[in-house]
Amino acid sequence: MKPRHNMTVMDLFCGAGGLSEGFRQAGFHVLAGQDYDDRAGETFAATHSEAKFIGGPIQNVTAQKLLKAAGVKKGEIDVMVGGPPCQGYSVYNHQRGINDPRAGLFREYLRIVEGIQPRWLVMENVTGIMSIAGGGIVHEIFEGMKSLGYRVDMKVLRAEEYGVPQERRRVFFIATRTDAPILFPEPTHGPGLRPFVNIWDAISDLPKLENGDRAEPRPYRTRPQNSYQALLRGDCTIVQNHSASRLSNINVERMRHIPAGGSWRDIPIDLLPAGMKLAKRSDHTKRYGRPRKTDLSCTVLTKCDVHWGAYIHPVQDRSFTVREAARLQSFPDLFTFKGNITEQFVQVGNAVPPLLGKSVAEALLIADTTEMASKQMKINSRKELSIAV
Repeated sequence: MKPRHNMTVMDLFCGAGGLSEGFRQAGFHVLAGQDYDDRAGETFAATHSEAKFIGGPIQNVTAQKLLKAAGVKKGEIDVMVGGPPCQGYSVYNHQRGINDPRAGLFREYLRIVEGIQPRWLVMENVTGIMSIAGGGIVHEIFEGMKSLGYRVDMKVLRAEEYGVPQERRRVFFIATRTDAPILFPEPTHGPGLRPFVNIWDAISDLPKLENGDRAEPRPYRTRPQNSYQALLRGDCTIVQNHSASRLSNINVERMRHIPAGGSWRDIPIDLLPAGMKLAKRSDHTKRYGRPRKTDLSCTVLTKCDVHWGAYIHPVQDRSFTVREAARLQSFPDLFTFKGNITEQFVQVGNAVPPLLGKSVAEALLIADTTEMASKQMKINSRKELSIAV
C-alpha cells in the first residue's frame, strides 16, 4: 500500500531546518517552522519557501497562530517534529541541569502539541537529557505525551550509521496517537553494511583555502568525487559559506606541528597555551586535533574552534569552514546560512543532520503505511463477512 499523499510536518525549534530538510527529502510537505533565532529563521525561510516561519520565543507562540500560518485545522497535521534547545542537557555545559531555564522548553513543545494534536510526534535531543535529574526529564516527557493520548518510545541513534560522516549520538522520542507501530530506522552504514562516509568523502571537492581567506563564493575545486558529494551538490555550481576563520600566528604555528591523527600532544611544550603546559597526557583528548582523511568527524558543535576539538583541516593549516561543517552535517550545498560567521556556525552545529532526519522520516512512513494496510485489511474482512452473510 502506498503511504499517505503529502504527509504534513510542522517544526518547532526548527533552527536552520535540518530536521525539516530530512523530512522533505523523504517526501513530506513542511508547512511551518518556529524558532527564536531570527538568523536561523532567515536560513529556514530561504530554503523552505513552501513553509511559513514564525519567529520569537516559543512562550509567546500559540497553537492557533501556528495552525493559521500553516493553513490547517486542529488534528490535521500529520507530524510535529522538534528539538528543544539542548544546551541545558549537553555534557559540554558544565552547569547543565534541571534548573537551567532551557531545560524546561520541552514543556512548551507539549503545550503546542496539545493545541494542534498531530498524528505523530518526533522530538530530538542530546543524550545528556537521559541523565538529568536521574532520568526525571525523560520520565516527564513520556508522561506528558501519554497524558495527551500518545504512545511513545525512544532510542539513541548514531548519525554515522545513516550516512552522516560524523560521530553524533542523539536521542529520538517518537510518539503516535494512531494504532501504527513505532519504528526506528535500521542502520544503513557500518560493519556488514555500506562503508561509513568519512571526512574526505565529504569535503575533498571544496576549494583550498589559506588561514583567514574569506573571499566567496567560489567554484568547486573538482568534479564530485563520490556519490555523497554529488548528492549534496545537486545543481549548485558555486560554494557558499566557505571562508576560513583567521587564527592567530601562534595557532597556525601550533597546527604545523600536528600530523593527521595528531593533537595538542604533538605541539612543542613551549608553544602550548599556558593552561595546557601542565596537562596530563590523558586530558584535553581532542583539543587541537587534526583528523585523518579517513576518519569520521567528531561531533560538529556550534563553533569549530581548535581549542574545543578535532576541527583542524586534515591537510590545510586552518580550522573547518561553515561549509565544511555543513557537509559533515549532511546539509545540501543549496543551504546558504545567513548572518555572520559565528551565527552560521551556531545554525549548523545546532541542527539535526538532514540524512539522519530523512532516515527517521522514512521509518515513520513505513509505520504509517503499516497502519493503513491494517485498517484496509479490516475493512476488506468486514466486506467479505457481509457478503458471506
